[in-house]
Amino acid sequence: MGAIMSFVGVLALVLIAILGAKANLHLVFGVLFPYAAVLTLLIGLTVRVVRWAKSPVPFRIPTTCGQQKSLPWIKHSRIENPTTIWGVLVRMFFEVFLFRSLFRNTKIEMHKGPHLAQGSSKWLWMAGLAFHWSFLIILIRHLRFFTEEVPFAVSVTEYLDSFLQIGVPLLYMTDLVILGAITFLYFRRVIIPQVSYISLPADYFPLVLIFSIAGSGVLMRYFTKTHIVGVKAYTMSLVSLRPMMSMPEGVGTIFWVHLFLVCVLFVYFPWSKLVHMAGVFMSPTRNMANNSRIVRHVNPWQTKYKGRTYVDYENDFREKMISVGVPVEKQESESAEPAAEKE
Repeated sequence: MGAIMSFVGVLALVLIAILGAKANLHLVFGVLFPYAAVLTLLIGLTVRVVRWAKSPVPFRIPTTCGQQKSLPWIKHSRIENPTTIWGVLVRMFFEVFLFRSLFRNTKIEMHKGPHLAQGSSKWLWMAGLAFHWSFLIILIRHLRFFTEEVPFAVSVTEYLDSFLQIGVPLLYMTDLVILGAITFLYFRRVIIPQVSYISLPADYFPLVLIFSIAGSGVLMRYFTKTHIVGVKAYTMSLVSLRPMMSMPEGVGTIFWVHLFLVCVLFVYFPWSKLVHMAGVFMSPTRNMANNSRIVRHVNPWQTKYKGRTYVDYENDFREKMISVGVPVEKQESESAEPAAEKE
């Protein structure tokens, strides 16, 4: 059901973009909505990160899977169980750029016998890595539309992405990789019963939306031949805060669809699971060193608690405890003697 709802939702967005293009609502879809989407993205990300930064973390709760540093003659894992900030930085680097924890992901299957076995699950790691890296490279390539001169880094990225030089225009490998990776991630949620059971519409919708964005971009580049010079003139007008009041000639309906879906992704991003891009850096299970045996950590806002001893408790309830047969440390006569001596 979640997969169907996601398809219907994205299809409705595509129809809205087509109707907007046919009605020539450039001011709404080409000016107001892009600005609103960018502001929503920036403000939403800022709010989420500030909230995470304000969340109290009174204890060291790093996720570790290696030997902790203890005795000198026991070799500890400097990356899996870091005790210094440099170890944390190295672990974060591998986590962010290579998905180290996902690489160690395993799957559990029931075999004949019955026999429960664990196996490798590297296909998920490969698809996730391919998707995220392709998405990043495509974003870098699109920077050429927002600068007067194409940055050197963008030119190098485009050259490496199209070094096979298949056809004209050049075929970017990331265009094919991102479509294949998203397709794998989507059908994995649909086909595998255990994954499908726990999947929600919020898990399907981003995949369908990003696939539609990538698909419309592929259509523009290789099939419909959108006027690139007009597109850059339009994007530069937005960047310079002097938006064009009409879309340039040669920019077809497919560009409206592509632009509208990108804006929807910007609006959806800060409030969805996709925000893990920023959340991974704020996660206390990742960004903390496991040095509890080296440094004493005291909760800074822990209030002093004056405890109540058992003697105080028995003095208050001794008569009732004796009446119901509960054993007490002192009988009533013994507790009364000190009071008589004081008198």
